[in-house]
Amino acid sequence: MSTAESTYDGGRTGTASASPERGTGIALRLAAAKHPNVVAEHSGPRVPASNASDARPPRRRRGVNREGLEAGRRSTRTILWILLAAAMVLYGFPFLYLLFTSFKTPIDTIAVPPTILPKEWTLENYINALGRGGVVASFINSIQTAVISTLLSLVLAVPAAYGITRYKTPSGRVFIMAALVTRMVPPVAIGIPLASMMASIGLADTPIALSIAHTTISLPLSIWLMSSFFEAVPRDLEEAATVDGCSRLGALWRVVIPVVSGGIAVTAIFAFLASWNEFLFALLMTAIRSQTTPVVIANFQTQFGLDWGSMTALAAVYSIPVILLTLLLQRKIVAGMTLGAVKG
Repeated sequence: MSTAESTYDGGRTGTASASPERGTGIALRLAAAKHPNVVAEHSGPRVPASNASDARPPRRRRGVNREGLEAGRRSTRTILWILLAAAMVLYGFPFLYLLFTSFKTPIDTIAVPPTILPKEWTLENYINALGRGGVVASFINSIQTAVISTLLSLVLAVPAAYGITRYKTPSGRVFIMAALVTRMVPPVAIGIPLASMMASIGLADTPIALSIAHTTISLPLSIWLMSSFFEAVPRDLEEAATVDGCSRLGALWRVVIPVVSGGIAVTAIFAFLASWNEFLFALLMTAIRSQTTPVVIANFQTQFGLDWGSMTALAAVYSIPVILLTLLLQRKIVAGMTLGAVKG
């Protein structure tokens, strides 16, 4: 009896002791399926580390994100190149059409429908345009007017912009706002009064009068451009120059102006273009002696209408100095555009 009881008790004890282990194994497997990371840390050797590592996919996600990011960058770069090509076509096609037209024969220039490329290449238009009377003189007048106007704009804009940015007085802020307002005035509103004023002081039909008129157009923009460039120059450079014995003007001439030389080149380009391409003031204030090339181009007429071949040929030649000037000052222009982009 005691032996049976002991056997029976032993079986019951064995059954009771085995059931918790079986329940614990099932619970661990269920927990491992739901929370693999937690079970891998606390379950010991019962859950292999390989199962826990296989259940986590962060590296795959990061790889997919990198691929998607690279694909997005490639698509963005492609779109930007397409937009750049479209802008180049829109801006470059008129000039290319003008250039191709200058090499056409007189009959092809008025053909309907027009063709882009000339059927027969010829230099007849250039010979006729450059051989007309007054064309060479108009080139000289345009160069003189543009150079004088550019120099006047720089001489007046550099000290004005320097004083506005360094002293920051209320009158300076009012002055620069007034310069912006004068930029909004249409040239036709002041063209006739300027022509009357120049005639009254004996400067009618002279490059000087036309240069002064062109300065009224380019000076407000020159002041604004130079103000932005002077703002990018730290004051520490001037203070160091004054400590070394330079005066205010000496620091401006020896330190600040070399730093903003790129900005001065950009301002000079804009001032030069404003005078080089101006037509209204040149039409109102010149007669014969100081006519510029835009006025001469507009006067290319025949008994059958406008001489398109000669006009396009002279316009193509007239654009060469601006292209050369831009290429010569290319480095200065890039340095001026990036001035102040990085501040230390």
